[in-house]
Amino acid sequence: MFSSKIRQWYKANKRALPWRESQDPYRIWLSEIMLQQTRVEQGLPYYKKFTENYPTVFQLAAASEEEVLKMWQGLGYYSRARNLHATAKHVAENLNGIFPDSYKELKKLKGVGDYTASAIASFCFDIPEPVVDGNVYRVLARYFGVDFAINSTEGIKYFKELASELIDKGNPAEYNQGIMEFGAIQCKPQSPKCGTCPLNDGCLALQKGRIEQLPVKLKKTKVKDRYFNYLVLRSEGETLIRQRRQKDIWQNLYEFPLIESKQELDIQQLEEHPYFTALLAGANYSLTLFNAQPKVHKLSHQHLYTKFWVVHLHAPIENGIPCQELDEYPMPVLIANFVEEYSF
Repeated sequence: MFSSKIRQWYKANKRALPWRESQDPYRIWLSEIMLQQTRVEQGLPYYKKFTENYPTVFQLAAASEEEVLKMWQGLGYYSRARNLHATAKHVAENLNGIFPDSYKELKKLKGVGDYTASAIASFCFDIPEPVVDGNVYRVLARYFGVDFAINSTEGIKYFKELASELIDKGNPAEYNQGIMEFGAIQCKPQSPKCGTCPLNDGCLALQKGRIEQLPVKLKKTKVKDRYFNYLVLRSEGETLIRQRRQKDIWQNLYEFPLIESKQELDIQQLEEHPYFTALLAGANYSLTLFNAQPKVHKLSHQHLYTKFWVVHLHAPIENGIPCQELDEYPMPVLIANFVEEYSF
């Protein structure tokens, strides 16, 4: 009864989305990687851009990582883009462009976890493997009144088993897409449409007044504050950027030379910093602060308090690039927004 109601609701209410018009594993995989931790409205333009520029896995594999990161710019969670490119190369070069057709083999692909493997297996190959994403957790937790935390080991196991029992084995693709869509549109995190819900007669959370309490989630990791000071060098239409190589946020993206500090720096503290003195050793320069108040850039577990210091030099910049070429490099949104605001 539960699964049939979900499917009936889906047939009447599903949104027209381009990846739903295909059973091509490449396009399904692309959409699922893009929509992880991303709203459909935000991910849709990127999906269209990628499928236009890379209509097959071979074309995505042939692109450079830098090009892929530039195309991904603004979507966040850049490790997804790096894994996407690595998997495309693996499928194109080692699997003749053919994606695995089993959950077990799909899960071996870089960046593909339980959810994505289940989605591709069911959507493309009609394998009755249940998907469990944030929307599914919410629907199941509310309807069945489940108190297990969705991000606990016990909870993840329980919900996967529950989802396995409920899946429509005769039509797993429609059911899986249906329950995800149901959570996105009907059983929303805030202000769910309980009055028109086809499951409201059996929903334990609704009966017991616990809609806002479910699903249960363990508290997130404490947010870490970081203080970034970017040195924006200017000389004769040139500037200097560096590629982030360390295993940290924004790996392989480009930024201006960076001094990270334990607290905000004033102009004197900045000029006395060893990195600053090494970078500008003997140079004739003038220094101004672009933004009096730090720009606060919020990531999932980090808040970046950022100052942009403009350094005008009276000599050419070693290894500098023309300012007009800045938009050719993949950059974090924080840097890209500054470039646009500063108007080089």
